[in-house]
Amino acid sequence: MPAAKSAVRIGGRDVTLSNQDKVLWPAEGYTKGDLVKYYRSVAEWLLPHLRDRPLTLQRYPDGIDGPSFFEKQKPCFTPEWIATVKADASYSNGASKKIEYLLCNDEATLVWCANLASIVLHIWYSRAQSLDSPDFAFFDLDPFDCTVKTLATVALELRDTLEELGLHPLIKTSGGSGLHVVVPLRPLYDYDTVKAFGEIIARQIAHVRPKETTLERSIARRNKGTVYLDYVQVGRGKTMVPTFGVRARAGAPVSTPLDWSDVQALARKRASDPEVEFARFTMKNTPARLKREGDLWAGKHWREAKLEPAIKKAKRLWNQ
Repeated sequence: MPAAKSAVRIGGRDVTLSNQDKVLWPAEGYTKGDLVKYYRSVAEWLLPHLRDRPLTLQRYPDGIDGPSFFEKQKPCFTPEWIATVKADASYSNGASKKIEYLLCNDEATLVWCANLASIVLHIWYSRAQSLDSPDFAFFDLDPFDCTVKTLATVALELRDTLEELGLHPLIKTSGGSGLHVVVPLRPLYDYDTVKAFGEIIARQIAHVRPKETTLERSIARRNKGTVYLDYVQVGRGKTMVPTFGVRARAGAPVSTPLDWSDVQALARKRASDPEVEFARFTMKNTPARLKREGDLWAGKHWREAKLEPAIKKAKRLWNQ
């Protein structure tokens, strides 16, 4: 049977919706229509984090229990009014290819993407105007069989270290079991410089917290009960799930900004699985939370910094 279709007008654009009753989360019964509704309800807060960033779609045509695929190149049926940017994408074998990425700059585009069953959105760390210069440093805190208390304690150590250097880090859940910490930057530095800065910080945290952290990339060699400080996931073409992005997991969890006081509360918990703890932020309750609290990564919270003063201070403090 052909998919049922309807049309909705958003911002002067006609967007065709198809098969809105298609179930994407079988256990909860959440449909593609629910996904579209969610992204529309948070568009006001989500779009600033997406705007002008090359976008990769992760599509789940048969729901989260079915196969998925990543789509970097804009689909051939993309409406002409959707903005795009061409950029070179590098592959592990050293090859490079020019790709025309989507730019999700308005609600109509966001809805169009959601209608493709693009549950998960992945964004670059830089924007179209400065593709080679990320506007934030990124730290992925990946728990390895540790409690949320350990994870939060490491996150707070990272916060204190960055603040000691005069920087203003922000934190969010990954939508899974981990935490993402970013430092807003002026887009003045190339990816190698920002990655090198991240390595300096990660090695300092590992030095101060050797029992709770690891820099070991090999999962088989990591000590259980530690947090992997992943600074390597910084590079041209690498991506992260945006703030308020949905994950293809049971319960439809959302990558959600936290206040540092929330992290302090987590650090006082005796024993709790991070994934269970963060699963309470979902597609169902995030819109109400946003209306109540606003975006903890927006406005005065997003304070872009220069790296030179921080690096100079780090050298003085750590004799590097």
